[in-house]
Amino acid sequence: MIVSVIKLKIENLVLGRLRTNCYIIKKDNKCLIIDPGDEAEIIKEACKDYEVEEILVTHHHFDHILALEELESFYHIKHNSFLRKTFKYEIIETPGHASDSLTFYFKKEKIMFTGDFLFYHTIGRCDLETSSITDMKKSLDNISKYPNDIKIFPGHGKSSILGEEKKYFDSYF
Repeated sequence: MIVSVIKLKIENLVLGRLRTNCYIIKKDNKCLIIDPGDEAEIIKEACKDYEVEEILVTHHHFDHILALEELESFYHIKHNSFLRKTFKYEIIETPGHASDSLTFYFKKEKIMFTGDFLFYHTIGRCDLETSSITDMKKSLDNISKYPNDIKIFPGHGKSSILGEEKKYFDSYF
């Protein structure tokens, strides 16, 4: 599926056994990859007509990085270098599901890539090795300060609107 948001094209590739969302963000002749979960050849094909400027990873659980090493080698770039040449975004630390969870917020376009921190009508599991319910509560409090009309693109499943998700925050714990 491809969605256009103010000059950005967002291509959602659903990859691997766990059906992880990998996003290819395209603008002009440049692109960036968010969460290269698996199937590197499919990702390369989606990027073939673009210069890959960055690879962003929301967290380092295996289902979000299975194609990472191959793509770093192929494109000669390191992930999470946060170059922000063509693409302007804010990095928000959102631990809870994983201690290294990051959300990428494109303010001008009003979009967020939340990884496994925030999904459609739910949040990421907090019972894994580096998970923390306390951190998740703090991350939800922090993300609550952002505008309601932001479209969120999660690590699995369908997209949503932040204001819609905020309605459920108090019911998770």
